[in-house]
Amino acid sequence: MLSLTACGLHLRGHGAATRHFAFHSIYIDAPADTDFTKALVRGLKRYKLDVEQDSGKQQLTVQVISESTEKQITALNASGHVVEYLLHYRVMLRAYDQEHDDWLPPTKISLQRILPYDVTLVLAKQLEEQMLYKDMRTDAADQVLRRLAYLKPPKPAASGGAQP
Repeated sequence: MLSLTACGLHLRGHGAATRHFAFHSIYIDAPADTDFTKALVRGLKRYKLDVEQDSGKQQLTVQVISESTEKQITALNASGHVVEYLLHYRVMLRAYDQEHDDWLPPTKISLQRILPYDVTLVLAKQLEEQMLYKDMRTDAADQVLRRLAYLKPPKPAASGGAQP
């Protein structure tokens, strides 16, 4: 393992001390307190960022524009019973500063998982479906954290008239 860390490889979630963000405080503007927003807040706190409870004091705002789930039948057996579903999770968000300049324009994160299904295990499959959705929400929050880590303040617009 020593040789892997020497080359800069880190396991997901490790190496948090070396990650630097271009902001120190953030506000999450979401329509509801979901598993996604909870995972996002946990991740932000893990990186020692201040997660503000009220809008106004933050350097950056992450606005959750939409969050949705969908379940599609992908396979049926010979007798017409479902044997497989495809679960979709989508979240659309943007990040902006106090001047409403976009640091991250509206962005969609889309994830999917396959859920094998068996009608004799209905309760177990319902629990598995809930776990898969929770896993997708956590995965989406991790993706947002990685994107936020690479954000830079937007360049100021060029001022003055055009030079000939």
